[in-house]
Amino acid sequence: MDTQGGRNIDPADQWVLDPETGEYRLHTHAGDAPAATVPEQGGRRARREAERRPAPEPGEGAHDGDGTGTRRGGAAKSRKAKRSTKRRVLVWTAGTLGFVLVAGAGGAYLLYRHFNNNINTVDVGNAGSKNATSDDAVNILVIGTDSRIGLGGKYGDAGSVGHADTTILFHVAKDRSNATAMSIPRDMVTGIPDCPTKQKDGSTKTIKGTPQASFSPRFNESLGQEGRDPGCTMRTVSEITGLPIDHFILVNFEAVKTLSTAVGGVPICLTHAIDDTDERGQGSHLHLPAGPHTVEGEQALQFVRTRHSLKNGSDLDRIDLQKQFLSSMIRQMKSGNTLTDPTKLFKLANAATKSLTVDTGIGGVDKLTALAKDLNRVDSEHITFTTLPVVDNPAEGKNHRTVVVDQTRAPALFTAIKNDVSLTTVAKKPTTADAKLKGPKADPSQVRVTVYNSGGPQGAAQNTLEWLQNTKGVAHSTNGGNAPGAKQDRTTLAYAPEQADQARALAAMMGLSASALHPATTTSGAGSGTGMTLTLGRDFHGPGVPLTDPAKPPTDIPQSRADKKECVG
Repeated sequence: MDTQGGRNIDPADQWVLDPETGEYRLHTHAGDAPAATVPEQGGRRARREAERRPAPEPGEGAHDGDGTGTRRGGAAKSRKAKRSTKRRVLVWTAGTLGFVLVAGAGGAYLLYRHFNNNINTVDVGNAGSKNATSDDAVNILVIGTDSRIGLGGKYGDAGSVGHADTTILFHVAKDRSNATAMSIPRDMVTGIPDCPTKQKDGSTKTIKGTPQASFSPRFNESLGQEGRDPGCTMRTVSEITGLPIDHFILVNFEAVKTLSTAVGGVPICLTHAIDDTDERGQGSHLHLPAGPHTVEGEQALQFVRTRHSLKNGSDLDRIDLQKQFLSSMIRQMKSGNTLTDPTKLFKLANAATKSLTVDTGIGGVDKLTALAKDLNRVDSEHITFTTLPVVDNPAEGKNHRTVVVDQTRAPALFTAIKNDVSLTTVAKKPTTADAKLKGPKADPSQVRVTVYNSGGPQGAAQNTLEWLQNTKGVAHSTNGGNAPGAKQDRTTLAYAPEQADQARALAAMMGLSASALHPATTTSGAGSGTGMTLTLGRDFHGPGVPLTDPAKPPTDIPQSRADKKECVG
């Protein structure tokens, strides 16, 4: 702390961005003496006046010294400022991660009061965490709403309250070594749970949930529909994935235009030309030839919204474009050209905070900065983008308008995220655990096992028993019912040393990983003269559905990395 007039002064109150030089300077009010010699009363008044004044926008000059009050640059800068104001219209995730990455560089702290007034908050009750940072893993739900309110009908229905148009679950590992950004398709048919929401008068209103049917509800209805707030989307994602959601960050059609312009444009690359205007004149109206481009402003918004001219014209195709855009945006934000340019840094942080609505747990620049500095420890090469595995909705036949969760592949991805497994992990040498699966396998007729349920779906033990007996020839299998004690997260197979060949055979049938195999203990029920014990955990989703090793990333999940440049489309 420095002192002025005998009082302690926070350095954040002393330094402001000089729009003429692009550098921070010690703040003194016009006519004041230098800070070190300001009398106590005068210094206090000057500081109060300085705190009341809004922080200068980069590019705004001081008044000329001729007493006319005309700003340097005159009409040209005035027109530019008006154009800039009119052009502020956004999209989704970029606004959030933009601030998360930029705040760690320190720009937001120095302009705390200015940026803090930009941020809106929503109280989601017990849906999220009350703490901005954590010593544990962090799950942040980034929601891009398609709300048109306040946009004058430019992008469709001017009265639309907005739904969860683009949603990304951003998971950061406990040790901050890696992060996974999982996109969730908006047209995925899924159930939506009951949702308590805070009303303006302080009361709580519970919005009744909607169970999953053949064609509805779609995931995007978890926000906006029936008055659902972002907390409802958080609860829906938690129910789908089994992961607790700590925070949400909501942005609208404002961020992509302002942020892409603030960083000087976002490089993208197309494998095919985009000509997105359908026969009804609808679409994003984006027209770009194949090859590399740099998009910003309105064109950036068109890029992340386009889908009609893509391979299948679907939301899944659009997600691929959005992942490329966001990866490139992250590279731009973390580049020296952005983080070492105070003017560009101000514009980026200012645009990002204006685009944000967050939960009260991170509702302020101090909390967002703490979170940002924490998450900024993750290197770009270990930030992986992927999509929640889905399949075409079988109820629709050949229409393919909606999708449903792929119950074969999705559980493995959820398990990897839950266990902080990096999707960018380089293949490691075989471990001693892998040796459990190597060696001869017993004939199915020789396999003896008792099946217990300890977290799997209702009736899982009986269904597995029938599957083993009727399709795999494991006649010596019995149903042990529900296992005693607390439910377990992972499926395990306990066996005695002389049953290793039986364990390998059953593991191959069930799709068990080496980590699921355990030597018998006195409480497991397995041992010499008795059958093995198969205990189905929460990771079990049906007989024959492979269970991925929680320490290994799934191998059949498409992914991209934030540090890699690639062409899509």
